[in-house]
Amino acid sequence: MSPTELAAPSFFTEYLPHVSVDCVVFGFDAKGLQVLLLKMKHCDDWALPGGFVRQQEGVESAATRVLQERTGLEQVFLQQFRVFSEPRRSAANKWTSENEDLQAWLNQRFITIGFYALVPFEKVAPQPDSISDACSWWNLADVGKLMLDHNAILHSALEALRLQMRYQPIGYNLLPEKFTMPELQKLYETVLGQTLDRRNFQRRMLDFGLLEKLPERKTGVAHKAPFYYRFNKTQYDKALEEGLAGGW
Repeated sequence: MSPTELAAPSFFTEYLPHVSVDCVVFGFDAKGLQVLLLKMKHCDDWALPGGFVRQQEGVESAATRVLQERTGLEQVFLQQFRVFSEPRRSAANKWTSENEDLQAWLNQRFITIGFYALVPFEKVAPQPDSISDACSWWNLADVGKLMLDHNAILHSALEALRLQMRYQPIGYNLLPEKFTMPELQKLYETVLGQTLDRRNFQRRMLDFGLLEKLPERKTGVAHKAPFYYRFNKTQYDKALEEGLAGGW
């Protein structure tokens, strides 16, 4: 629903005032780490997917709903990482409505809860909402000025993801079902923003006991064909719960 389509009474009773959620949706492909963005209507601004919290809804449920609507996925890895509450973060709100009360409600100060999601890039069908013209993937390196404080939210989400990598595994939600060790290393290097030693990386990943080596090799490569691997889901979920032995 857009601000011009909403009837104020129903909106006031359906959503909590002053509270919103913003979601940083990460995907990964051959070009690197991708982030899902919305192109807002009537302006040149791009933004993170987000929304309001319904009266009878928890913030986690609201974030899950937003993600499902924007990605078309039923199940996603979702992690709350920070609350953004700076007094002037909503100062740039420019919602317009024929209903003055509704316009004032939309332009009030909002405290937003930030979530990041890790999703399989190739399975996402990006969908804009009613207040945006487009929803598409952007390479993280190409993201420019976003609306409000969304650049700060994006940066904070990336830092939270890097912190997760120190204690928990990543990859299951970002890579295809089978992948090579170089592809897994590229994912880690892209997120961390640094080059990793190939032998040390492989030894460390195998020591965690999260990977199953498959008998098949990748075809169509110029050099020695690498073997495929897949995650052991049971061990992966255990590491998410208990952490990686020894840390990264």
